[in-house]
Amino acid sequence: MFGFLGGGFGGGTFTAQYRAMPVAFIDKQSAEFGDKVILPPSALHQLASLHIEYPMLFKVESTGGRTTHCGVLEFVAEEGQVYMPHWMMQNMLLQVGDVVRFTNVSLPKGTYVKLQPVTSDFLDITNPKAVLERTLRSYTCLTVGDCFVVNYNNKNYEIEVKEAKPNRAISVVETDCQVDFEAPKDYKEPEYKKPAPKPEAKQDASGQPGSNGSKAGKVGSNGSAPAAGDAGAATEAAAEEPTFLAFAGTARRLDGKAAVLPPAPVAVPLVSRHGINMSTMPSTSAPAAGAAKPSGAAGGAKAGTFVSTGNRLLDKLQKDKMAASGSPGAPAPAPPAPTAPAQQGPAAAGAAKDGADDSSNKFKAFQGTGRSLKG
Repeated sequence: MFGFLGGGFGGGTFTAQYRAMPVAFIDKQSAEFGDKVILPPSALHQLASLHIEYPMLFKVESTGGRTTHCGVLEFVAEEGQVYMPHWMMQNMLLQVGDVVRFTNVSLPKGTYVKLQPVTSDFLDITNPKAVLERTLRSYTCLTVGDCFVVNYNNKNYEIEVKEAKPNRAISVVETDCQVDFEAPKDYKEPEYKKPAPKPEAKQDASGQPGSNGSKAGKVGSNGSAPAAGDAGAATEAAAEEPTFLAFAGTARRLDGKAAVLPPAPVAVPLVSRHGINMSTMPSTSAPAAGAAKPSGAAGGAKAGTFVSTGNRLLDKLQKDKMAASGSPGAPAPAPPAPTAPAQQGPAAAGAAKDGADDSSNKFKAFQGTGRSLKG
């Protein structure tokens, strides 16, 4: 059908015109995800007689003046027709049955390409580099201005070719090509919000911090604190208790989108690894010289009197030490356990015999004869 559409050959170059049809007409959905077309068998016969380079690459021109480049998948189309992916027909603004011209060309291997996603949804992909590498395995060439399709997770993402080197049309078959990305067309930079200024403590007329920053309950001239000051001091002590603010950081997203406001920070009191609140522990410093010593059993013990330390091992060592030194306060050793009187007469002999029988009837482990598996 080349002659009917005005196709022909000249100078060893393949040129032919076909009517464009979508690949959905021949039920080959796999051809939608790539840049390969399906030509008629007559094209294969003509190309075999020419000295062309492989892989076979073609320049596609529409009657409206738009151009692109593609490869070939099979030669099973009907004569006079070519089956093209839907995205390629959209790039060339083709309708079903429009005439296109195919010319075989030789393209240089690409060294650099700049891509731009059409929508920001492409940024939601976890590993876009791996997805793009897998997609480009189905492509043979890229042309500046084309929008090819990346299919991932049952969703199509359009990627536009913005720049290519060393030519506007490059081959991506068995080449090491550097890929650069531009921001998506509908991408918006997140707005920066300045943090709110911290409120400053108010001061009274005397220049001292007021009720917001002052310590309640000042000590009077006679050294005693007012009753109201005690409650204020307790409140201030609770406020000054060391705490850790959990979840107080700033949330940021890797894709640059605005982050959801983080929850309010939670104040967590600082505790030791044994679960003891460090802020409420009593002071371990020595008492003042003038402080009165407590009286009674809890206040102290006389010299030589045993006082438990709360540790069984230490108590035992202290008791042994006091017993060895002969201290009057040492506890007396426990009396020996009473033993049963020895039985006399024939009853005792019978009991001894029964005990011997019982011991002979007991099970004794590992008393058998040892044998080896080797014989």
